Amino acid sequence: MKMPQGLFITIDVIVSLILIAVITFLLVRFFVERHKKQQQALADNIIKTAEEKSKAIEVEGRDKALKLLQNSESEISRRRQDIAREDDRLQKRRSELDIRIEKLELREQNLNKRQSALDKRSNEIEKLYSDELEVLQKIGQMSMEEAKQVLLSEAEKEARNDMARIIRQIESEARAEGDKRAREIITDAIQRVASEHVASVSTSLVTLPNEEMKGRIVGRNGRNIRAFEQAAGVDVIVDDTPEAVTISCFDTVRREIARRSLDRLIQDGRIHPAHIEKVLAEEEKEVERAIVEAGEQAAFDAGVAGIHPEVLKMLGRLKFRTSYGQNQLAHAVEVSKLSAVLAAELGGDVEIARAGGLLHDLGKAMDHNTEGTHAQLGAEFARRYGVHPKVVNAMASHHHEVEQESLEAVIVESADAISGARPGARREDLEQYIKRLRALEEIANSFKGVQLSYAIQAGREVRIIVRPEEIDDLASTRLARDIAKKVEETMQYPGQIKVTVIRETRAVEFAK
Repeated sequence: MKMPQGLFITIDVIVSLILIAVITFLLVRFFVERHKKQQQALADNIIKTAEEKSKAIEVEGRDKALKLLQNSESEISRRRQDIAREDDRLQKRRSELDIRIEKLELREQNLNKRQSALDKRSNEIEKLYSDELEVLQKIGQMSMEEAKQVLLSEAEKEARNDMARIIRQIESEARAEGDKRAREIITDAIQRVASEHVASVSTSLVTLPNEEMKGRIVGRNGRNIRAFEQAAGVDVIVDDTPEAVTISCFDTVRREIARRSLDRLIQDGRIHPAHIEKVLAEEEKEVERAIVEAGEQAAFDAGVAGIHPEVLKMLGRLKFRTSYGQNQLAHAVEVSKLSAVLAAELGGDVEIARAGGLLHDLGKAMDHNTEGTHAQLGAEFARRYGVHPKVVNAMASHHHEVEQESLEAVIVESADAISGARPGARREDLEQYIKRLRALEEIANSFKGVQLSYAIQAGREVRIIVRPEEIDDLASTRLARDIAKKVEETMQYPGQIKVTVIRETRAVEFAK
């Protein structure tokens, strides 16, 4: 039987749909299975990676834990060692403390025994002391206060004797060592510095060719001599001295100008007021030139460079200034050389000491119109012209008017004393000499306990004889110091004066 055509088509469609559905199902299933496999693979990979990371983290954690364990064990071991050492130290300290405690206990026992012995001895001494006091009171019929005073006076006397002996010993040792060293340095300095001194006085003597020249100097009615004295500022003394007249003036520069001018007028023969003024003016310029040359020459001789010309000019004026017959410029050069030698020996600044020694008496060149001491005036003048501050201090302090700020200042003072005190450097007239000796003896005699005093060695030493019953050994030392201090405060003198106190006790007995 033949099927209809439409039915075949429907069957084909159904079959096709079924096939499509089956194919689709298969495809879907395939893709689902494939996706599942991919997801499974991915999950496996993730699980594998996680397992690997977990293993790595576990290994790393184990390493860290192992390292921490090792560190902990080493730290515990170190701390155990420290604890062991500390324990050993504590045990040793405890042992030492135990030993020390035992020693202290033993010492305490000994101290207790000694204290008991001392207490016993103290009681015995107290008893002996009370017995001695009773005996002294019975024998001497003195009260306790009187006996105490006697004992104290005896103890004080013994202490004074001991103190005097120690003081004399220390002073003799120090003086011997200091004198030896000072003698070596000063002797070497003096031997290395040898200079000649030009002595001058407050008057100048002008020699004349004949006695008739005196009349020409005086002039008619004294006209010439009055004009000369007024213009030169000096006094001309015409007396009975044969073939000589005397020029007198305290200003040494003016006196030198007048002396030169009078010599020139005498040689020229023209003596009248107009010519006198002209010659004085010319000679004043010559003396000023000589002053500058003298200052420059002194600086050259002393080895001092870089001094301001005004300071050199003022220094040159010292050529016409003297002190006790000692020329001040030559003295300044000598002090400069001595200061340099002493500074070299003592490790000071040689250039500062040299300049300070040369300029230390610069103030003496200034006239009387300027107020102040020569040390202050010289220091101020030098400071004004840029002299080194240490040099200025040495100038200002060489008579202790200001504090000495350097070793060089002390050296300049010492060199000044050496130069002025050496034999023959200075002189004084007989009257002043006798007055100084008498003043020394009067100062010594003014102290209690002095029996006799003698000024010897041209007033360089005063020897004092004291009453031994009034002055003991310690008081002799104090007396010498007090007299020396009073001499320093009340007298003016070059160098130093030695004060010697002599105390002696004589025992005399006659055999009959």
